[in-house]
Amino acid sequence: GTVDKHSVEVTNCFSVPHNESEDEVAVDMEFAKNMYELHKKVSPNELILGWYATGHDITEHSVLIHEYYSREAPNPIPLTVDTSLQNGRMSIKAYVSTLMGVPGRTMGVMFTPLTVKYAYYDTERIGVDLIMKTCFSPNRVIGLSSDLQQVGGASARIQDALSTVLQYAEDVLSGKVSADNTV
Repeated sequence: GTVDKHSVEVTNCFSVPHNESEDEVAVDMEFAKNMYELHKKVSPNELILGWYATGHDITEHSVLIHEYYSREAPNPIPLTVDTSLQNGRMSIKAYVSTLMGVPGRTMGVMFTPLTVKYAYYDTERIGVDLIMKTCFSPNRVIGLSSDLQQVGGASARIQDALSTVLQYAEDVLSGKVSADNTV
């Protein structure tokens, strides 16, 4: 990804094989190095900004993985991607780490949550929406929509949005709610 003043943009990622046991994590560092070298050939301006793991929170193993990436990037940003789709969403959380402890003694790491904003191209959104539909399909399979079905769906969403705007305007005119320019 890239860093610009006070924001970080994550644009790509690749998975790195690892094995976890109860008290240790083995990351395939050679694989990670090779993948990054290949990635730099395609996107030479992008840097390693951090790492990601599936799950809804930072774990004890996160500290060990973070230690490795601290050698690869200054102040790496860990992301957690909750693939369980709780509440019908794939939650992504980002953190910044801070060393803590008594000087000269064993140090610990504290992870503080960051604000995450999603940005995507329309074509990416279409793909994600299609994948999300499979979550609610009984057999986890869903077909692609025809052009006519897509136009019909878009028309229905526009009609719903217009109905919401019309209802708001009627509520303002009748005095049920006060006008709000931010709406």
